[in-house]
Amino acid sequence: MQTNTQSVFVTNSALEVGRLMSEHKPIRVGLVGVGNWATYGHIPALQLLPQYEIAAVCSRSIDKATDTAKKFGIERAVSRVEDLVALPDVDLVAVLSPAPQHACIVKSAIAAGKDVYCEWPLTTNTNDSAQLLRLAEAAGVRHVVGLQRTLGASSQHLSQLLQERYIGDVRSVHMHVSMDSFGPTRSASLEWTLPAKNFSHVLSIYGGHFMDMLFHAIGRPESLIAIVETQFPTLTLTRTGEQLPNETPDEVMAMGRLANGGLFQIHIEGGKQNLSGLRIEITGTEGDLKVFNDRAFVTKRHDVIEAALGDKGAWASLLLPSSTIQIPRSDLDVSIQDLAQLYAAFASDKQTGATTVRTFAHAVELHRLIDAINESSLTKTTVSLMGQR
Repeated sequence: MQTNTQSVFVTNSALEVGRLMSEHKPIRVGLVGVGNWATYGHIPALQLLPQYEIAAVCSRSIDKATDTAKKFGIERAVSRVEDLVALPDVDLVAVLSPAPQHACIVKSAIAAGKDVYCEWPLTTNTNDSAQLLRLAEAAGVRHVVGLQRTLGASSQHLSQLLQERYIGDVRSVHMHVSMDSFGPTRSASLEWTLPAKNFSHVLSIYGGHFMDMLFHAIGRPESLIAIVETQFPTLTLTRTGEQLPNETPDEVMAMGRLANGGLFQIHIEGGKQNLSGLRIEITGTEGDLKVFNDRAFVTKRHDVIEAALGDKGAWASLLLPSSTIQIPRSDLDVSIQDLAQLYAAFASDKQTGATTVRTFAHAVELHRLIDAINESSLTKTTVSLMGQR
C-alpha cells in the first residue's frame, strides 16, 4: 500500500478569488462565544482570509471577552448578545456557544437583520431548527451552519471522484467514525454534554458532521434501519470523581439503501481506545475507494484517499487536486483549514448569489435524518426517508 503523498497547493484561481474579494469591503464578523473552538478554530480561520475582519467578540464574562480581544487584536469586546448584534459594523454573527444557547442567539441576529453562522447542531431539536430556517428566509438574511467537514478539500475531492464516476456506480458504502472521548469518563470541558436535552453526543455531533459529509458525496439515503445504544450506562466525572447515569448514546449502527440504489452502513462509537478516527470504504462497479484519517476531529492532516480500479487492482494514494483548495497556504491544522474553506465559500456565495455552503436547510435535513435513526432504533423497524425534505 502506498503511503499518503497528498500535496496541497493554492490555485491561481483561488488566489484570484481572494484578491478580488479583498478589494471589496471585508465581511465584518461578530463572534458569540470565545471557548476553545473559537480561539483554536474560528479566529485563526478568519484571520487567514482577506475576505474577513473580526469586528467584535462576545462572552458572558466581559473579562474573558476583553482578554480574547486583546490577544487577537480585535477592536470590541462585549458581554451581551444584544449589544453585539446591534453593532453597525457587524455584518455576520457567528454563534459558537453550546447547542442549547443557539436558538436564542440566532433569533437575535436574524431580528437585527444580520447574516448568521451557527455551529452544528443548529439547535437541540428539529422543530426549533425548522423555525430558525423559516425566520432566516423570511428576513432575507444569509445563513450557514458549521458543517465544515463537508467543505474540506479532501471531502470535495471525494465528491468530485464520485460525480466523475471514477469507480463507476456506487454499489455499497461503509463508514466507521470513532473517538476516544464520550467513553466511561467525561472531562470537565464536556460536562455540559451530559443532559440528553442538550443534544450533544456521538450521534448528534459526530454523526451529524460525518453523515452530512458522506451523503453529500454519495447521494441521499432512501431508507434505513438502526440501533442506538448506551454502552457506558454510568459516567465518571474526571473533575470530581462523581458517578452519574448516562442519558445519551455512545454507539450507533445504521444501514440502508441510497436513493441511487446503493447500500450503506454507518458505525459511530465513542470511547474507542485504539484505532479510532475515520474509515470509509466505497465499492463501485469499476473499482473501490478508501478514505481514512487517524483522527475524526481536530485533524492535523487531510483525509487520505486511496483507489483500486478493475479486478484486483493495486491500491494507490490519490493526490489532492489544487482545485479543491480555496484558501491561502498555511500551517494550520486541517480541521481549521476546513473551517476556513467554509468561510471562503460563504464569502464567495455572498458575492455571486450562489449557495455552496451548508445552510440551515441542510441542518434541518440532518435533524430529520437523526430523528429517523432514533425512530428506527426505538421501533425496530425500517424507516423511509423519502418525502422528508
